[in-house]
Amino acid sequence: MLNKNLSQMNSTEIKEYISKVLSDNSNNYDYELLINLLLEDERKSVKKISDRVKLFVENREKEINRVTNMYKFDLEFSKSTYIAGVDEVGRGPLAGPIVAAAVILDLNIDSTQDLLLKINDSKKLSEKTRTELDLIIKERALSYRIEEISGEEIDEKGIAWCNNEVLKRTVIGLDIKPDLVLSDGYAIKNCPFENKFVIKGDSKSASIACASIIAKVYRDNLMKEYDKLYPEYKFEKNVGYGTKEHIEAIEKYGCSPIHRKSFLKNIMNFINN
Repeated sequence: MLNKNLSQMNSTEIKEYISKVLSDNSNNYDYELLINLLLEDERKSVKKISDRVKLFVENREKEINRVTNMYKFDLEFSKSTYIAGVDEVGRGPLAGPIVAAAVILDLNIDSTQDLLLKINDSKKLSEKTRTELDLIIKERALSYRIEEISGEEIDEKGIAWCNNEVLKRTVIGLDIKPDLVLSDGYAIKNCPFENKFVIKGDSKSASIACASIIAKVYRDNLMKEYDKLYPEYKFEKNVGYGTKEHIEAIEKYGCSPIHRKSFLKNIMNFINN
């Protein structure tokens, strides 16, 4: 509901009110009415605030169209089956596990208010946005699953095998068995369900994008916990990737129990020589 008594508010109060309205994810507002109320106000400073609301509405419509197309992309495969989007994060770091997530969404929505706005390739989103979406995705998903494979198993069996295996374990572990699995980038070997891969799927498919987000939030949070155990490596900052600061810490302190020894051969050979 809109507060229609804008005339009784000063410009600072109106700006604060507008900020609250535009940050409310429920979108239960008549923005056209709000713009008209602002324009009808005699104060120039208040009229000018309407430009901010207009820009918000324009951007929101673009976002609705973008995300609608992501839902449509998935629905083109089938409108009557369970589609699981699956993605992994952490293939390339020097430390920590590789993590995968699978998500089954209700793609047949009745209202734009049911769209998961802002979903995208997790790397394109801020940490704040990913964290907010992580909760919403888990709440709305028909089913989701997260799996991880440790750095120790990566050293033992190789990253290629572990990458495929963690994706496979994730889709197998879903409470709802999917009729189709959409994977990002490449097909899953020995997948027990029909599987199609999508190049840059985390920016095209709603289901894959959601999987990308919850996988990254899970792994980032895990690396923050490891940072408390091994603060010298700054895992909270680099989440295990080979930044200059991280490599310098390895050279100084050696490997931690969560480092992937097979990824550090060149670094360790350099140190030992």
